Amino acid sequence: MAAAAGAAVAAATATPDEDPRPLPGPSFGRRAVCSRPYFVVLMVFAHLYVLNVLGLLLFVHISSDGGETEPGKEGPPGPAQDPPAPPFSSPGGGGSRPHSLPRLEGIKVGHKQKVELIPNKIHVMKTLSLKPLLFEIPDFLSEDECKLIIHLAQLKGLQKSQILPTDDYEEAIEMIDISQMDIFNLLDHNQDGHLQLKEVLTHTRLGNGRWMTPESIREMYSAVKADPDGNGVLSLEEFKQLNIRDFHKYMGSQKVKMSDLVRNSQHTWLYQGEGAHNVMRSIQQRVIHLTRLPSEIVEHSEPLQVVRYDQGGHYHAHMDSGPVFPETACSHTKLIANETAPFETSCRYVTVLFYLNNVTGGGETTFPIADNRTYEELSLIQNDIDLRDTRKHCDKGNLRVKPLQGTAVFWYNYLSDGEGWVGDLDEYSLHGGCLVTEGTKWIANNWINVDPNKRRQLQFQEEMARYTNSADEDQSEWTVDKSYSNVHVEL
Repeated sequence: MAAAAGAAVAAATATPDEDPRPLPGPSFGRRAVCSRPYFVVLMVFAHLYVLNVLGLLLFVHISSDGGETEPGKEGPPGPAQDPPAPPFSSPGGGGSRPHSLPRLEGIKVGHKQKVELIPNKIHVMKTLSLKPLLFEIPDFLSEDECKLIIHLAQLKGLQKSQILPTDDYEEAIEMIDISQMDIFNLLDHNQDGHLQLKEVLTHTRLGNGRWMTPESIREMYSAVKADPDGNGVLSLEEFKQLNIRDFHKYMGSQKVKMSDLVRNSQHTWLYQGEGAHNVMRSIQQRVIHLTRLPSEIVEHSEPLQVVRYDQGGHYHAHMDSGPVFPETACSHTKLIANETAPFETSCRYVTVLFYLNNVTGGGETTFPIADNRTYEELSLIQNDIDLRDTRKHCDKGNLRVKPLQGTAVFWYNYLSDGEGWVGDLDEYSLHGGCLVTEGTKWIANNWINVDPNKRRQLQFQEEMARYTNSADEDQSEWTVDKSYSNVHVEL
């Protein structure tokens, strides 16, 4: 059905708490416990353990300077907090050390650490959550810088972030070679032979661009006579009797307002490379220092996206990037790697979000499942309450960040692979923009793109360096725009 054509976005709603299961420990027999050699060995390891714990506590105390420094106050940065980013050399560069990506440590929720982003000024970075690994940096931008970004965006011109469904949608659906049984199996998450409302809703984030609610699903069922008994559940036999085209026709006949879409905003893109406004270049350098990622990765990522939400604007909970499977390619490396894949995604390893103004009412950034203990795909939708719905249920999410002018928040959209590179998608990075109830909200996004396939990323970096170092012409802006020409489509 039309409402089901899209990737699923789901997460858990379990209340974060301590794991009740006891920690595993060694089991020793009576003879082992009573033996003198065992007792001596145990005491040695116990003392080593205590020394390690004391050392760890001392390290945390020194690196955070007691956690008492307030934002805006100057002081020398702790050396443990600001290690230089390791060089990101190309293959064959002579180094035997494997390429890796620096990844910050959150320590614990509420932990504060000093960072030096510009000379002679210390910022304080606070950990907001560990799942996803999320940080907040007040005063990252000055008031004048925020105003300049908004001014540059207005000069360039903004466009709607999501267009209304077109007449070509039904034609595109007709071209999809998928059977009715395949659709049913896709929707039937628990494979019990019945489609519950939340199973259908879980797969409807994209669809034809409309945000589906339990009420809208019931209305559609009623219009096409899909649910004879009116219980909101479709059995396999009931589904087989349906004509999928009836769903398409019903969706096409409905008037759609911007507020009915997944997102309601306007946006534009601002170049930050060589030749850009000095403030844009300065912000990019601050992002490099903040994330400690190699400069060539940050500089060859997407341009800065500036977004305006008017009153009534919102963005339902979503992921900034998608999972990468063998059948999936990253948009920024696909052409250079010359590989074909049926699916592609933006591979946004890190999101850095800037608040450009104070919002009069609403407009928070919500992370519905931040620091949940577990993840369960269908748990976001319970009793007709969809925690992904940022127009109605933002207040029910685990974490909301209030927009304050100049503040930056950044998080990792992917986990580590355990070897210093990009791993699996972090499902806890689900987030959205809450409804703006009064005034206007301005934000900007810096997305840092890294291919989980290290070979493809290194190849991409080499090609970008070859273009930008060309003596024939200054191709830096052209290179970035060309490489990301197909990335500027929101998930």
